[in-house]
Amino acid sequence: MAKETDILSEALEDFRLCSEADAHNRESYVEDIRFGRLAEQWDDVDSQKRKKTGRPCLTINRCPSFSRQVVNEARQNKISIKVRPVDDDADIHTAEVFNGLIRNIEQTSNADAAYDTAAESAVDGGFGYYRITVEYAHDDTFDKDIKIKAIPNPLTVYGDPYTTESDSSDWETAFITEWMSRKRFDAEYPDAADVDFDGSEKDSAWCDKDSIQLAEWWKREQVSRKILKLSNGMIMGEEQYKANKELFDAMGLTVTGTRDTKSYKVTQRLMTGKEILQETEWAGCYIPIVPVYGDVINLEGKRYHRSLIHDAKGAQRMLNYFRSTAAELVALAPKAPYIGHESAFNGEHSERWETANTESYGYLSVPDGIDIPQRQPFAGVPAGAIQEAMSAQDDMKAIMGIYDASLGNRSNETSGRAIAARQRESDTGTYHFVDNLARAVRHGGRIIVDLIPKVYTGERIVRILGNDGSVQNVKLGQKTQQQDMQGPQEEAQEGPQEYKPGSPLTGIYDLGAGKYDLVADVGPAYATQRQEAADQMMQLLQSFPDAAPIIGDLVAKNLDWPGAEEIAERLKSMLPPQINDGIPPQITQKLQEYEQAVTQLMAENQNLKQQAENEQGKNQIEREKMGVEREKIDLDRTKIEAEAMQAKAEALKALNEAQSAEGVMQAAQQLMAAAQAISAVPVSLNAEMQALRQEVARPRVKRGRAQKQVDGSFVVEAVEE
Repeated sequence: MAKETDILSEALEDFRLCSEADAHNRESYVEDIRFGRLAEQWDDVDSQKRKKTGRPCLTINRCPSFSRQVVNEARQNKISIKVRPVDDDADIHTAEVFNGLIRNIEQTSNADAAYDTAAESAVDGGFGYYRITVEYAHDDTFDKDIKIKAIPNPLTVYGDPYTTESDSSDWETAFITEWMSRKRFDAEYPDAADVDFDGSEKDSAWCDKDSIQLAEWWKREQVSRKILKLSNGMIMGEEQYKANKELFDAMGLTVTGTRDTKSYKVTQRLMTGKEILQETEWAGCYIPIVPVYGDVINLEGKRYHRSLIHDAKGAQRMLNYFRSTAAELVALAPKAPYIGHESAFNGEHSERWETANTESYGYLSVPDGIDIPQRQPFAGVPAGAIQEAMSAQDDMKAIMGIYDASLGNRSNETSGRAIAARQRESDTGTYHFVDNLARAVRHGGRIIVDLIPKVYTGERIVRILGNDGSVQNVKLGQKTQQQDMQGPQEEAQEGPQEYKPGSPLTGIYDLGAGKYDLVADVGPAYATQRQEAADQMMQLLQSFPDAAPIIGDLVAKNLDWPGAEEIAERLKSMLPPQINDGIPPQITQKLQEYEQAVTQLMAENQNLKQQAENEQGKNQIEREKMGVEREKIDLDRTKIEAEAMQAKAEALKALNEAQSAEGVMQAAQQLMAAAQAISAVPVSLNAEMQALRQEVARPRVKRGRAQKQVDGSFVVEAVEE
């Protein structure tokens, strides 16, 4: 009981610190939201005075147009998380499984809404949040899925006041609060302690007469553990080693190194102001609440979060005032008084003259001999009021860094290049909002990568999504105990195995093996990239019409048409073989030259063999010897030709599969290797042909040999050696 009391006291103290440290930001958030989104832009005192005298209080709220420009820019340029391997136990294929699984989590969780909600709160109020949860995949399973959820009200989150990281990844405590009616609270937590309201300031933060505040209290604590390195290179915790020590001793494995390492334990508690209701140990090592900040200022130990419109509120108020003044003067113009002699208004129709400037009459009369009164002419809106209103608009643009070119309004820029330059200036002036969102998404991805091996455990089939939305199902599993004890294994294939985008992922993947890091890229969505690529290709075809037969299939592939893929395949089938195979023309020319050289040498080889056969004076032994040599040459030539053709085939395959600049360079290197292999054919054959020529042209030593005839006589025969 004493322990629970201590934990509750710690929680209340953390909540107090978080609340007090962030009070100025929360106050600024409410003020900016009311000003920019609810258009509460007039001071109450000034507004009441003007309304009493019938003066207008116009609100020309231009803040939402500037805010939407930044928010919608972030929506168009989606932030994508890319996982990359960082050690020997990680590989590119498993990293792609991570990428596909994260994309699936984002799609099934409707993560875009969470990102957009947090970004909008950061732009309009200075800060926003989204969270990551773990839920059961459906009602009839024990499998769990990771979800990304929005936090619509950022004021319900209280973060660690002692954070130092720009993305607050070092939070050690945090709260998410929720107000619940007493009736609902009693129904869901019937065994909870009674939370009485006595009107004190302490209790008012947690309850009132009709509702009770609940809080998720997240606590991150540092823990220490010892890791060991075995003689086979395997690294494990001390506890795991002690549990399997006899087995390791039998295998002859010894401990070669030890060190203390630090890790983190995260605990989630549900609490009221009176007690801890639930306690759960979180699987990850980060608090799964992701803050998205606007403009961040650190001063004297305090962190200030400012919205886009925070510094533009003065210019907005000035715009409202002078536009109201101009409207007031224009509205009073028809009510200008009449000026004349007093005797002109004291006649029979004096009552009409009293209201002549506000009412419409068919006629107005004056006594005879009296000058007709004249209405005071409208002098127009003072130029100073108009100029000040225009200056206020310009001040708002300059303060927020967003100009007419970015808003789609006409400006003094006349050329497309000038408009693009002004748009880039606007993007640069507000890019810190998009960059802070990218940092937040990267931190959220780090939380997800940490959770995935702990949530997606055992043998399980999961769905992953490709960058283009394609769907694959992959199988997850873990290494066997024996495989774990074998230590690092050498790669079966030399060099890194690159993943080709769009190729299927097959096999069983262990998401818990190896270390992975991630980056967050800011760029247009995949559909937007396709459309931009198609537009640029169309511009290229307008400049170079001759390129249409060559890149027609690529243009059709990037068009957002029904049947575009089929059109691209048909156009590709019409391409010439050298283009369809993907071989650059210069490489093709070199290959043809080498093949011609091989053919020529083969013909020369045939002539030499014929010459050798026609040589007189050779005995059977010599001919057999020369035949063996020729067979050896033919065999070597066939071997060289086969190796060259294999290298060519591998190069063609690599070039067809290359989808990136790195892949193209690798394919080009393989093509050059193929060319070198083919070039080696004439060099090798030439050397062997030269040896054969020397053997044929070698002078033979003639020696006499006596041969006995049938009649008993002897004949001397000359024999070459």
